[in-house]
Amino acid sequence: MHEYKIKLIIGDPKGRRSESELTIGDYVMGRHENADIQFPATASTVSRNHAKLKVRPGVVEVEDLESRSGVMLNGKFIREGEVKPKSIIRIGDYEMTVVFPEEDKVHKEVKKIINLDQEQTVQEITESFSQDLQKLQEVTQSLVEMTGRRIIGREEEIRMVWATLLSKGHTLMIGVPGLAKTFLVTTLAEVLGLSFKRIQFTPDLMPSDIIGSNVIQEGEDGKRIFEFIQGPIFTQLLLADEINRTPPKTQAALLEAMQERQVTVGNRSLRLPTPFCVIASQNPIEQEGTYPLPEAQQDRFATCIVLDYPHRNDEIDILIETTQGTTEKIEKIVESMDLLRFQSVVDKISIPRELATYTADLVRATRPNQEHALSWVEDWVDWGAGPRAGQAIIRTAKALAAMDGRPTIGISDIQKVAVPVLRHRIACNYRAKADDMNEDKIIERLIKDLPRP
Repeated sequence: MHEYKIKLIIGDPKGRRSESELTIGDYVMGRHENADIQFPATASTVSRNHAKLKVRPGVVEVEDLESRSGVMLNGKFIREGEVKPKSIIRIGDYEMTVVFPEEDKVHKEVKKIINLDQEQTVQEITESFSQDLQKLQEVTQSLVEMTGRRIIGREEEIRMVWATLLSKGHTLMIGVPGLAKTFLVTTLAEVLGLSFKRIQFTPDLMPSDIIGSNVIQEGEDGKRIFEFIQGPIFTQLLLADEINRTPPKTQAALLEAMQERQVTVGNRSLRLPTPFCVIASQNPIEQEGTYPLPEAQQDRFATCIVLDYPHRNDEIDILIETTQGTTEKIEKIVESMDLLRFQSVVDKISIPRELATYTADLVRATRPNQEHALSWVEDWVDWGAGPRAGQAIIRTAKALAAMDGRPTIGISDIQKVAVPVLRHRIACNYRAKADDMNEDKIIERLIKDLPRP
């Protein structure tokens, strides 16, 4: 009879995995040097003594040790819960699964989890990077093909949403009703294997309807305790449908989540699942009963994608395909941990200093009343883009390069993402509108007028 052992698999924020085997006992998990399962000292989202894993024959339980960022079990915050096969435990930015043993399986020696920041040789890093780039290119092709089975004529929009997700950004999607904005997002979530939730924004929506709230519950000992009931924001892909139909107070509930990937409830900062992406939709026609997004909220969106009416042939195909009473079946092509690894690959894409300088000049050229500002920009623009726009341009351009399997970006990548990144970060005045100019035309003219590096 072999001693009862389980296998614990931990995935870090960069998509790397570490395995260890545990026998019967209690294991404290955290950054403390005496923790049984020790996380890196750089893991700021993990408390020093974060949680306890209890291993018993046939039963595994996890308990939150009053950590700052909480413990999630299968997408829900828990104080204590039983871990089942295929359950997912999340501590900060780390994801864990438990593999239960088979009766006739011979186990290896128990080992303690080592620091996940293991050193690699330059050759190993280079080979791994090349393999990941090739894998990402293959996944991108599969994603476009798979989503194209349901979404007709939206390849460029799908690629831009995918690039935004890879660059850890959020997307603002603008289009009239009936252009399959919601269907596009739900299809992406299904193909990428991400948990998905949709919030219909209305004038009476409250921040607690998004984040959740503390509710008084009666504990087992009869004492009343606060228990956090989480809101729909605790998901990997969130669709904020018609986000401009809710007041600024509720819109602001997304600010911390989009920037810090966490929400604060009481004195606790609860981490959101990773990866985390918000895709918000807006109807550009109806303005009655709407609340335009404040500039600070718009700036949180890395890209703004405008969906126009489909081309004639595409619309004919849509009419044929969507009126047959069937929905095209699609398959999941990646796991969430693979997506985290791809995001890490995008971070490693290199950018020459000349292109960084070109990006800075492009963003600075959108600002009126600045030194060296173009005269026509001062005539047509009220305010321009800030430094976060330049960051979004480079990150999204890196994603486009990685999607094509290229280890460095080119000027074409920057110019391709300039319009979706900048269009919601600059404001035209009335004179521009009278001269038949809009944000897109101004950006395109800037790209044409600025000298290429």
